[in-house]
Amino acid sequence: MEDHLRIGIASFGVREFQAIHSVCRQEGHDPLVHVYSRSMRPGRPTDDHAAAAVGSLLGAIPAGVDLLVPGSPEGLARALAGYALDLLVVYGFNWKLPPSVLATPRLGVINVHCSLLPAYRGPAPVLWAIRNGDRHLGVTVHRMDEDFDTGPVLAQQDGIPIPDNVTPDILWPRLQPVIRRLLTESIGRISNGVPGIPQDHSRASRAGLMEAEFSVVDRTRTAREIHNQVRTFRFMGAGLGPTVDIDGRALRVLRTALTPADGIRLDCADGPLWITESAPG
Repeated sequence: MEDHLRIGIASFGVREFQAIHSVCRQEGHDPLVHVYSRSMRPGRPTDDHAAAAVGSLLGAIPAGVDLLVPGSPEGLARALAGYALDLLVVYGFNWKLPPSVLATPRLGVINVHCSLLPAYRGPAPVLWAIRNGDRHLGVTVHRMDEDFDTGPVLAQQDGIPIPDNVTPDILWPRLQPVIRRLLTESIGRISNGVPGIPQDHSRASRAGLMEAEFSVVDRTRTAREIHNQVRTFRFMGAGLGPTVDIDGRALRVLRTALTPADGIRLDCADGPLWITESAPG
């Protein structure tokens, strides 16, 4: 087993960086650089969320660790080459990494993905699990290749409960210990040259970004489908919700109930749903 790997981390938030950094340090490895994308897609101007997040990251990363905010994948590859990394750990990075980045670390790139791959490949696995009404979530750590979430599996676990009132803050305490354990196992396997287990591509499903039509309530859907639609938006952010027309008035639906409750009754394909919290649409 190799000791003291030089590791880079590419992720999307303070607590995610901190969790991965902590695992690396706990296992005796050296995280040298954190990478954060300045926009949802390469080559775009820095978005407002990224500008705020960078400030938070700068206040949280340990002394001696660099923060890279690249403008393009090619620029990222050139910057990472200077660190002579052994391994890059990715969790929720916005951009598809090109071969130039995947080939930079000596031992390759591994990814933390919040589904039991090959299910829910793509950028929004948690959103699709909520949208589909799944009761549990999986986590997979896999080697990255040139396609989305298709590389060999190093470790995975299912059975993380998804409560009805799920938000990122509610889910994170359930996810974090699983991610830490799977990442510890995976880095150990990488150090020992374990190639991972190929995925069964015939069982794959896709978890892309939500389509534009998903932002509007379709009353021909079942009550539970619409309830899960509202839950999905609530997970995306406070104050978000699909819109619906009630007596000629547009409402943003923030919370619903499947059983009778104080609020607005909404008749769906198979019965009623109650809108218990809303805002002007």
